[in-house]
Amino acid sequence: MLKVENLHVRLEEEDKAILKGVDLEVPAGKVHAIMGPNGSGKSTLSYVLSGREGYTVTDGTATLDGADLFALAPEERAAAGLFLAFQYPVEIPGVSNMVFLRTALNAQRKARGEAELNAAAFLKVVRARAKDLAIDADMLKRPVNVGFSGGEKKRNEILQMAVLEPRMCVLDETDSGLDVDAMKLVAEGVNALRAPDRAFLVITHYQRLLDHIVPDVVHIMADGRIVQSGGPELALEVETNGYAGILAAVA
Repeated sequence: MLKVENLHVRLEEEDKAILKGVDLEVPAGKVHAIMGPNGSGKSTLSYVLSGREGYTVTDGTATLDGADLFALAPEERAAAGLFLAFQYPVEIPGVSNMVFLRTALNAQRKARGEAELNAAAFLKVVRARAKDLAIDADMLKRPVNVGFSGGEKKRNEILQMAVLEPRMCVLDETDSGLDVDAMKLVAEGVNALRAPDRAFLVITHYQRLLDHIVPDVVHIMADGRIVQSGGPELALEVETNGYAGILAAVA
């Protein structure tokens, strides 16, 4: 589904190489996790895949179901089925959650040649998804993320994912700032969306999230590259011993 080959990326503002040859393939129906020290390039990978400005791809490719992601605008990538849950979700004053979600969903449906949902049909969808994530009606009426706690912002990101039903879900440190209960709730929302035709790339610093979202494969990223891959036990090794041994072995 998602295939990244020899990806090299520079941060324009600092003219600095961040990704230095990333190779990654995430098949449909699978959950892959990426861990690594600060500054290793994990979030940069998510930004580049989603089309964030400020980064220059100097070499390599990234495809989703065979389509060249770098040939598509960010909104076209979203319509093609790519979703990014942010580490730090932004606030959008003056735009209610309901308006935001319906506009986003119908924009994607229109781009795919599907019929847009009317208000009644959309309300049925969003209420069902919100109930699963313990999001109340008042939260849906509020401006997007304005005045939300850290846990509410992350649940709101998962709600967006549940409503949009993307095929490739990239979660950039979704566990950041969450307490144990909020993390479990977010993980339950993610697990409810696991399906044979959907894949996940979970970027995290901590093995504890992977207790709840059990990955098929764990990758370790360092200095802009994936330096080791393995099963869920690799995350446990990092939790116990840190990255020093892994990094020394590949130096």
